[in-house]
Amino acid sequence: MLFHSSLSPTETQPATILTGAINHQTTPMRLFKVSLPGHYRTSFTCLSTIRSTVPVLQGEGRDDEEKQVEASKVKWVEIGPDITDEQKQAMAELPSKMTKRCKALMKQIICCSSQEGNLPLLLAAWVKVMRPKRADWLSVIKEMKSSENPLLIKVLEYALLEDSFEANIRDYTKMINAFAKQNRLQDAESAFLAMKRKGFTPDIVTSTVLIHMYSKAGNFDRAREVFEEIRLLALPLDKRAYGSMIMAYIRAGMPGEGEMLLREMDALETHPSKEVYKALLRAYSTLGKSDGAQRVFDAIQLAGIVPDAKICALLINAYCVAGQSDDARSVLENMRSAGIKPNDKCVALMLASFQKENTLEKAVVLLMDLERDGIVIGKEASDVLREWCHKLGISDELEHALQVIYNSPMKI
Repeated sequence: MLFHSSLSPTETQPATILTGAINHQTTPMRLFKVSLPGHYRTSFTCLSTIRSTVPVLQGEGRDDEEKQVEASKVKWVEIGPDITDEQKQAMAELPSKMTKRCKALMKQIICCSSQEGNLPLLLAAWVKVMRPKRADWLSVIKEMKSSENPLLIKVLEYALLEDSFEANIRDYTKMINAFAKQNRLQDAESAFLAMKRKGFTPDIVTSTVLIHMYSKAGNFDRAREVFEEIRLLALPLDKRAYGSMIMAYIRAGMPGEGEMLLREMDALETHPSKEVYKALLRAYSTLGKSDGAQRVFDAIQLAGIVPDAKICALLINAYCVAGQSDDARSVLENMRSAGIKPNDKCVALMLASFQKENTLEKAVVLLMDLERDGIVIGKEASDVLREWCHKLGISDELEHALQVIYNSPMKI
């Protein structure tokens, strides 16, 4: 029976609508509200606005919420006329197979604003009245996720410390990852500490989430610390853990150390994702370290990844930044031999490199070769040519030459 301190045991009220034994005779749709003494009293359908100043995952404030529920009078009330059409529609779209206790909570959540501070009290009341099981929590969480409800993380945060949720290590990992995606590092760390207080030992999945989080936040020292802890615990490192740490080295400006981890992975006959390879290649390319870029480019092919024009452009850029235009041209020729059509970025990089060397004849030869293959330069390459020609004072002559080459009135 629902908690209703204002009724005697012999009285009966519609408050039995969502007890363990459902009374299907009750027809009105009802929501429960908490009538609070003193300054907590409210007339709204949703619970009064009570916000804890301490994060729920720290385990503090939960006792206060339970005391508030204990001291309150929980009863069901008719849905008032203040319910909006949008809220009514959201309630009508709740899954038909959802249990009534779960629907009761979802209706309350639908009526509450994302800015409401009463959610912990609402959940505490729901737990006390409905006595949910893990399946009920998961049903509510699934529906909130499906509807992209902004209160989802707050519900997850509360559920983790609720005995009826029966949280496992993967639940905590998902919570940590959710905080990490929102760049809420302090909350993620609080969730991690709460997990450890519950007696869960961090596994490779949780540790990988932490490495990725610290890496994105630019906290290289913490990322490396977690990675080394994995080694000390002799946990099997997978490609995600390696990939996250390689990205941490890249973001810290240490592609060489990241490449060393890549060699470790090669020894284990495993490979990171294509994105990690590209990030490492881009790091070398930006620095003009052509040797490192070539090694990573070769590793990409050994991993069975077919280079596309964007990957080739990174290698070309590495040689161009290093002042090795002939090697960059060789990459371009290898692309064409392999059937990879150079994109406008590749051509623009080559022209910019020739401009630095002041070798206009090489640029003209390149353009003629591209014309024979039916490759027409795009905007980026044209902009490079325009700037170069204006500096040389030969824009009219080059425009005429290009008209001849492409047999079209191309403007530079």
